[in-house]
Amino acid sequence: MATLTIRNLDEGTKAQLRIQAARHGRSMEEEARTILREAIEAKQPSAATKQGLGSRIHAHFAPLGGVELELPERSSQPSPAQFGADA
Repeated sequence: MATLTIRNLDEGTKAQLRIQAARHGRSMEEEARTILREAIEAKQPSAATKQGLGSRIHAHFAPLGGVELELPERSSQPSPAQFGADA
């Protein structure tokens, strides 16, 4: 385990950390570790999901339901683009 020393921490921040740690039933040191861990993990993409962007968007909106659209039949074959004076 590594050791981290934080210098020049103002008294107000230290007091708020002490109060928050007491609310959570932890030591100030454990509270600081928890805060740092959660802040770092919040910035990281979730390694547990390993989903791509499209899958995450789908999962986000899936509870809203979807719409099934009927695709029209193609009436003609596509033709290649014509370039030049004959176009």
